Amino acid sequence: MTPLPGALGGAELVSWRLDRDKHAATWDSGEGAFQVGGRWNSAGVRAVYCAFDPATTILEVAVHKGFNVLDTDPHTLTSLRIHDDVDIHVVNPAAVPNPNWLRPGVPGAGQQAFGDELLANHAFVAIPSVVSSQSWNLIFVATQANGLYSLVNQERFALDARLNPVKP
Repeated sequence: MTPLPGALGGAELVSWRLDRDKHAATWDSGEGAFQVGGRWNSAGVRAVYCAFDPATTILEVAVHKGFNVLDTDPHTLTSLRIHDDVDIHVVNPAAVPNPNWLRPGVPGAGQQAFGDELLANHAFVAIPSVVSSQSWNLIFVATQANGLYSLVNQERFALDARLNPVKP
């Protein structure tokens, strides 16, 4: 069961991540981001991308892989607890040097360098989601955030088949 957000009585600060089953055991390795880079990190930085709600996590993965992959390739939904919210650096959208970085598109070198600096200086970075502008992503490097978070749960993910309907 999904815990209630803090404002509704939830007691924990939980974040979510969705991985292929074969990567579930290494969910916080940042291996994919390390190999190819991401929106907020350059290749060589082991950034772990999460969201503060499972729906945003699903959308973030679907925008890259498509709903067909989420429907047909087994995935695991991981939840993690951040022990203390003081360890999270919140990036105000106005503090992002280029407003286009918060819109869909291919990330540029400046954007990745900005993210690399944030990740080098903070245990966790909360930044607005590009996929869902009213949602937030959480990014961290596990070796820098060691001991500041813990795994809560991993469960088999099941996509609602209506998101991948049969084509007429």
